[in-house]
Amino acid sequence: MSPAAAHRLIAVTVLGFASGLPLALTGQAMQAWLTGAGVDIATIGFLSLVGLPYTFKFLWAPLMDRFELPGLGRRRGWLVLTQLGLAAALWAMASTEPAGSTRAFALLAVLVAFVSASQDVVIDAYRTDLLPAAERGLGASLGVLGYRLAMIVSGGLALIWVDPSQGGGWTWPEVYRLMAGVMVVAAIASATLLPRLVHAPVPVSVARHDLLGFAAVVVAVVAGFLVSERVMPGLARLLVGDLLAATTLPATLQQRWVDLLALLLGIGLTLPLAAWAARAARFETLLGGLSNYFAQPGAIGFLAFIVLYKLGDAFAGSLMTPFLLKTMAYSPAEVGVVNKVIGLWLTIAGALLGGALMLKLGLWRSLMAFGVLQMASNLGFWWLASGGKGALPAITLPAFDWGFVSIAQPTPVDAGLLLVVAGENLSGGMGTAAFVAFLMSLCTQRFTATQFALLSAFASIGRVWVGPLAGVLAESIGWPSFFVLSTIAALPALLLLAWLRRPVVALEVDPATARHADDYPATARHADD
Repeated sequence: MSPAAAHRLIAVTVLGFASGLPLALTGQAMQAWLTGAGVDIATIGFLSLVGLPYTFKFLWAPLMDRFELPGLGRRRGWLVLTQLGLAAALWAMASTEPAGSTRAFALLAVLVAFVSASQDVVIDAYRTDLLPAAERGLGASLGVLGYRLAMIVSGGLALIWVDPSQGGGWTWPEVYRLMAGVMVVAAIASATLLPRLVHAPVPVSVARHDLLGFAAVVVAVVAGFLVSERVMPGLARLLVGDLLAATTLPATLQQRWVDLLALLLGIGLTLPLAAWAARAARFETLLGGLSNYFAQPGAIGFLAFIVLYKLGDAFAGSLMTPFLLKTMAYSPAEVGVVNKVIGLWLTIAGALLGGALMLKLGLWRSLMAFGVLQMASNLGFWWLASGGKGALPAITLPAFDWGFVSIAQPTPVDAGLLLVVAGENLSGGMGTAAFVAFLMSLCTQRFTATQFALLSAFASIGRVWVGPLAGVLAESIGWPSFFVLSTIAALPALLLLAWLRRPVVALEVDPATARHADDYPATARHADD
């Protein structure tokens, strides 16, 4: 491997770390904080909606394709700005009490998710522009490696740090302030250490149209939100109130179902309104990127597959932390070690194994094989919820102190939990590596930020939108039935993948996947930042 290739792959790994760090801080780590603060499960489920920016980031991604910040270039300038913004937002979140100021806490979490999603837009575009076609499979695996290492820190080590008896006895605000400092370091690294990109073509558009188009989309989204907040709850109650009243569900759960329907009705109003606003205001970079993507064969089928491929995993993992801490009554240290630290290392192993197997299997067979494994792994949590806790001999983890993390006393680790987490994380890591390589193969360099943001936004629909439904379902039907349902939810993606076999296989051999400058010899390249 050449020094330039090694530099590119190291950069992809480091950026994967920067991308993964904030996700747990608005996801599973935040759920642990809320659980410890006494917030109920259904409310935690609805607070998963703070991740909404991950599903809408394609709306502002065109601005990152179209405009270049002065000094650091088209991609690196946006990276530094978003990483410093994340540091500030995390620091503010650390200063807010989640139980006493739930609304303010949720708004700050939304801000963290918004800036994090913006960082992801730039990282995804930078990685796709940087890597030649031949390096994308390995690059995807190493990106997952960095991403999961970050989640070990913010999702695993953090749970150990806050355990008062076994860990360091930190508070959650202290953890969030530490993560803010890490993002400052990431910004410095982005400004000074990243490889320069080849000169990528900038979308041709009128800057004023793009700015006005983005403003029009924002106004449409705000208008849709305000109308939805005022009108949709009453409409939802009118549609299903009598039906729910005839059930034996408690009044609180009936209201959750009404809230969920109101949310879906609001989305059904807001998205078409935003699309109309983009067209009316001539948001050219967004419209151009979308039309370029939809011009390729199988585009609509690919989008449906992207939504569905991780849906089963999203259902099973959406409330995993409160399930393990509250329902299964595992200790924070045990969950931190098994589900977050050991589990995420296994995800890394799965990603690296997946990248290696892709060299032999190819893209379509990898997606299919890893998807089947992902689906099967959900049954492990069904077994755990049905009485698997304690069914296997416990493993005692000895006390340790590594400086940055410690456990004060020997900790029993449930072997069943370890087995289930191992299967879920190994298969999930393999599936993620193949999935990211698939997304990269669909992007055109001129619209990398816009198109990858669109595709990854669709990919995050499951993770974000199933949260409210998952919380209500888990309380309504019980955890064992919930995990059976999560297994069934993975099946449509595999059926669709079988139907899409020919266009997916074509991505493996189509020379169009070696985009523009990616295949130019090194002597023909020149830097744009």
